[in-house]
Amino acid sequence: MAAARITVNGRETPISPAAPHTTTLDFLRERGLTGTKEGCAEGECGACAVLVARPGVNKPTDWVAVNACLVPVAALDGQEVVTSEGFATPGEPGTPPTLHPVQQEMAVRGGSQCGYCTPGFICSMAAEYYRPDRCAHTDADSDSGTADGADAEHGPNGFDLHALSGNLCRCTGYRPIRDAAFAVGTPTDEDPLARRREQSPPAPAATAYTRDDSAFLRRSTLAETLRLLRERPDAVVVAGSTDWGVEVNIRSRRARCVVAVDRLPELRELHMASDHIEIGAALTLTEIERRLDGEVPLLAELFPQFASRLIRNGATLGGNLGTGSPIGDSAPALLALEASVVLADADGEREVPLRDYFTGYRQSVRRPGELIRAVRIPLPTAPVAAFHKIAKRRFDDISSVAVAFALDIEDGIVRTARIGLGGVAATPVRALATEAALEGRPWAAQTVEAAALVLRTEGTPMDDHRASAGYRCAMLGQSLLKLHAHTTEAVSS
Repeated sequence: MAAARITVNGRETPISPAAPHTTTLDFLRERGLTGTKEGCAEGECGACAVLVARPGVNKPTDWVAVNACLVPVAALDGQEVVTSEGFATPGEPGTPPTLHPVQQEMAVRGGSQCGYCTPGFICSMAAEYYRPDRCAHTDADSDSGTADGADAEHGPNGFDLHALSGNLCRCTGYRPIRDAAFAVGTPTDEDPLARRREQSPPAPAATAYTRDDSAFLRRSTLAETLRLLRERPDAVVVAGSTDWGVEVNIRSRRARCVVAVDRLPELRELHMASDHIEIGAALTLTEIERRLDGEVPLLAELFPQFASRLIRNGATLGGNLGTGSPIGDSAPALLALEASVVLADADGEREVPLRDYFTGYRQSVRRPGELIRAVRIPLPTAPVAAFHKIAKRRFDDISSVAVAFALDIEDGIVRTARIGLGGVAATPVRALATEAALEGRPWAAQTVEAAALVLRTEGTPMDDHRASAGYRCAMLGQSLLKLHAHTTEAVSS
């Protein structure tokens, strides 16, 4: 097996002698690429953002922005990375480099002050700059920055500000950064990073990187991986490392063996059948969002509220469910969709309804050596769907309460109701009593108000630093009233 190597700004370099737990952030800074900064070490501030060449949705390759503070550098074995230092074009001896269009707009529009966060903004902005399906609105009003199809979060140039939702700035203020984002044009034919999108990304490399009695391992196939997990029951399984990376950085967790599953072909498929959708457990949330393209409305509501684009570029459904967190945002939505998980080990597969998957706080029915291969969602999905996330920030925050609704209302009668809850018990739960209070009854104010009182009693919410138990209960009931108000407005309009 070849020595682990990574290509950074066009130059290939060995990963050794870095330890297997070394983050990409630390690896880059140790090699003088100090534009990549550590601000939070949790994937919240975006100061560490870099671009990685990944399989594309509309072209062979997409330039994807990820948090370098969370991704182990060994996970990028054989991959291509671009840092903020890799954008400008070097000038002739004695002349300054030519700034990249994104850098130029940030400079001339005052998007940088102390500069600490700027390189991360540049990388996230560049990922959106190179998004293949980004297109300008031809009838844009240049003064207001709005147009048909454009709004406060989408520029006349097609720039989606959600691309910057994981980047924080303390001193400049966001208006000049927004101005820069909405001013960038489209890549030219001579742009090397734009041309790179037409070629396939590096194939996943089988990795066996070992130093100081610790190992980072990636096998080529699912069968090989499952045999490895049987041999190494102590292994930590990672995909995007958006959870494990925090454990390494904040809690100084170390593992003797880490097994990566993020590039396994068998875990990266999405199938649409007549009666169900099967989503590979290692597809990132961004990939799922773009490939489904609104096919599951409840998930379409979930995705923009799930952390930030930087996190969604690495996070997976398998990882979010595998951690068993009671505040993982995907579980309530998948519970409302009556999803199931396909669990695989060296002996075969089994399908478990998600409602039976969680057994306790961060515990599940998953056995040692078993991993989540896919998530299955039955079709058709309920026509009335909503995802309500109650948090202290609108985006890029942890839920105090999450409520997912999937209702089938026919002729004004609630035929079926499925409600998933997060943040109100030791596990994500279904609101079974509230579902029973709705089914078979008119979708009318009297029914909804009575059911909202029932919903307030679901789960066993607690007081913590995010919210009180009383507030959580109140928000449960309010969510159902809000859903009814919105559906009534939609029908009347």
